[in-house]
Amino acid sequence: GIPMTPSLPTIYLVRHGETAWSVSGQHTGRTDIPLTPAGEAVAKLLPARLAGVTFSHVLSSPLLRARRTAELAGFSPAVDPDLQEWDYGDFEGKTSAEIRKVHPGWLLFRDGPPGGESVAEMTARVDRVVGKLRGLSGNVLVFAHGHFLRTLACRWVRQPVGFAQHLLLGTAAICKLGFDHHNPDEPAIAAWNT
Repeated sequence: GIPMTPSLPTIYLVRHGETAWSVSGQHTGRTDIPLTPAGEAVAKLLPARLAGVTFSHVLSSPLLRARRTAELAGFSPAVDPDLQEWDYGDFEGKTSAEIRKVHPGWLLFRDGPPGGESVAEMTARVDRVVGKLRGLSGNVLVFAHGHFLRTLACRWVRQPVGFAQHLLLGTAAICKLGFDHHNPDEPAIAAWNT
């Protein structure tokens, strides 16, 4: 018979809705803060934006802002600790402007945060997630965080984490990762920050 090609997954990424710190620009890693009322309202619009897509797997970061976004969008996700936001260590709760007063020219995706996850540690964690996602089939929905998802997109297409600097991602935005020509050797970003 004809050999069956295993079906490749299509990965839908959703960044959590707005929080007080996403509004203020503070780095929110492991601090478990809730969505704002505006963040909750936008999360409730996600079902209409994802209408017509059936998901074989729904995953979420364990942090409240991601889980609540999933719940308001009408999903009961499986929680995966590997989907947590970057651990910002000493820079938790600080804005980029505050950080650059002390560390001029600092870039998260190049330099990493002191006392938190290094770029190498983040790369290893995200590569683990890429491996898990590539092992699934069908449409997969992932609720997670801005810097984590930007890093995930880079590693999906086998780029260094530093490239994430150039991929902006708003709250409650939807992205899509897949493959060109249905070829597992051609991972691609199909849609970004929509």
